[in-house]
Amino acid sequence: MIRLIIPFIIFLSFSQPLFANRLLIPMDEKQSNHLKSYGIAYWILKDYGVEIDWLLNYRGGSFMVPFQQAFAREMTVRGVSFEVISEADAAGILGEVTAPDVNMDAVKLQKPPRIAVYTPKTKQPWDDAVTLVMTYAEIPYDKIFDDEVLEDKLPEYDWLHLHHEDFTGQFGKFIHFKDFPWYREQKRVAEEIAAKHGFSKVSQLKLAVVKKIAEFVSGGGYMFAMCNATDTFDVSLAAEGLDIVESVYDGDPADQSANQKLNYKSTLAFTDFQVVIPAYEIEFSNIDNQPEERGLHENNDFFTLFQFSAKWDPIPTMLTQNHTTLIKGFLGQTTAFKSRYIKPEVVILAENKAVSEARYIHSTFGRGFFTFYGGHDPEDYQHKVGEEPTDLNLHPNSAGYRLILNNILFPAAKKKKLKT
Repeated sequence: MIRLIIPFIIFLSFSQPLFANRLLIPMDEKQSNHLKSYGIAYWILKDYGVEIDWLLNYRGGSFMVPFQQAFAREMTVRGVSFEVISEADAAGILGEVTAPDVNMDAVKLQKPPRIAVYTPKTKQPWDDAVTLVMTYAEIPYDKIFDDEVLEDKLPEYDWLHLHHEDFTGQFGKFIHFKDFPWYREQKRVAEEIAAKHGFSKVSQLKLAVVKKIAEFVSGGGYMFAMCNATDTFDVSLAAEGLDIVESVYDGDPADQSANQKLNYKSTLAFTDFQVVIPAYEIEFSNIDNQPEERGLHENNDFFTLFQFSAKWDPIPTMLTQNHTTLIKGFLGQTTAFKSRYIKPEVVILAENKAVSEARYIHSTFGRGFFTFYGGHDPEDYQHKVGEEPTDLNLHPNSAGYRLILNNILFPAAKKKKLKT
């Protein structure tokens, strides 16, 4: 009897694909590695050109693909959980999520976005949460910086991430690190690039870069930014033609009346804010919700994802797919955005309502899109200069990092007539 059973089991294991035609990648609590699941999706799109069904609000935003042995093998190698299901089961799932009376839907992922990260070439992946998680998830990207932006290389890409850059030209306002080699090198390189492109100040260089990036977004690009790349982007635009940089950074004094002259018409996300001019105050504007204003600590700092209509608001729904709606908070040079300074057309994706702050926002700009995410590292509550990098092998199911990866796949979605 045993001799008969063993060959039968082996036969079933190898013949199963003949009867099961889809692979379901669950993204709920059953998934062993949420972050690498996004890398699998990107790899399937890039290397095989196979469309993926992204099942919005179904088991945490699961993925479904046609069965291929290569897919199952790669998921096993990367530690990604999957389920082999029949074509009938797949049809049943699609019928369930597209039913008009449920808040679910299916979108087709068709083409992997070409990804660029705006970052100095000397930066390491762990200096930035996005490059860290893309490296962990095995999603390829190119590094670009000021030269490439000003030389009009952005149209070669679909999706752009802004490293935690200070676009005001004040070198992060880290003047208290002025004697550290890394600070001196950062300042030297920035001033060289500015001179190369005919600018007398780094602030002028960064404004030109910001305007080029805004042009890229307006023309149909996708931009994602975290930490102080968010508010300094808008500060730079609002302060065009003004001097908000003190002499310790650029050699001449700031215009102390600059706050009365800011132009909010050209900004993307924020309005009616004020710039922080004092050189030794490590803050750029009053957009950021400060620790003393928040009154929160690591043990009680959380924010909540909004739930959107998958059929009417597919974009914010894609951006908020997760296996939990309550996300651990984390600090950054820009931690969170005071709600009162957010433009009315901007969609708040996640907030801590108790302290009147948004953590995750999104909107259109021209024909393109941008998303801003406050904080530095979703798994390092108070990331400090010089700290060891976060080991994402310890956080494969990070809900905070999932929000970043939602943004990377969002441009791959088949375009529909969208409400937002």
